[in-house]
Amino acid sequence: MALPYKLVETGRKCIGLAVLQTDETLENDMRRLLPADVDVYVSRVPSGTTVSSDTLAGMAQVLTSATALFPPGLTFDAIGYGCTSGTAEIGPAKIASLVRAGAQTSAFTEPVSALVAACHRQNITRIGLISPYVAEVSAKLRQVLAANGITVTSFASFDEPEERNVVRIDPADIHAAAIGLQGDFDAIFLSCTNLRTLDVIGPISAEIGKPVMSSNQVLADHLMELIA
Repeated sequence: MALPYKLVETGRKCIGLAVLQTDETLENDMRRLLPADVDVYVSRVPSGTTVSSDTLAGMAQVLTSATALFPPGLTFDAIGYGCTSGTAEIGPAKIASLVRAGAQTSAFTEPVSALVAACHRQNITRIGLISPYVAEVSAKLRQVLAANGITVTSFASFDEPEERNVVRIDPADIHAAAIGLQGDFDAIFLSCTNLRTLDVIGPISAEIGKPVMSSNQVLADHLMELIA
């Protein structure tokens, strides 16, 4: 005998995260940044163990199939793609199209568009950029930001191509790099969803007296703005 039941909806907002296979930071940061009353679903995107223009561009071939692995039939209030450099390489518009081909969502964002939105909201046009990327990847990100009215006036990079090393860069070294950044800028941006930046944003900002943003922080803020 089959038991009787009825179907109900939770009524909660829901967010999807397309997280890189090699990323060890974004999921944990999002658990801290997003409210507990928002449902979060994660799909992993196949990605290279090294960060280069070629490996980043290659994600365009697998992004739709990765987002198709979200629960079928679920319509998200917003989906976030968790790769700053990948967005810069492939392009925000194409990333959005690839994600929407695999999953149903009312809104979409990624760290580049999220950063642009945060800068426009705060009237920030000049940033200091701390990056883990090799030169070609950093250059592409700076080019995309410039096209959106944000000039990188100061720049420093750890020049690390291996993802497994990026996540293990000591947050104290990220803090020191940001404090030591010289130049004329309105804010500092700590780029890369895999960098462990969350605990140093506040201390850096307090020390330099300017806003400090990170990929994961702006992504979470923009997702919450989109589902409000």
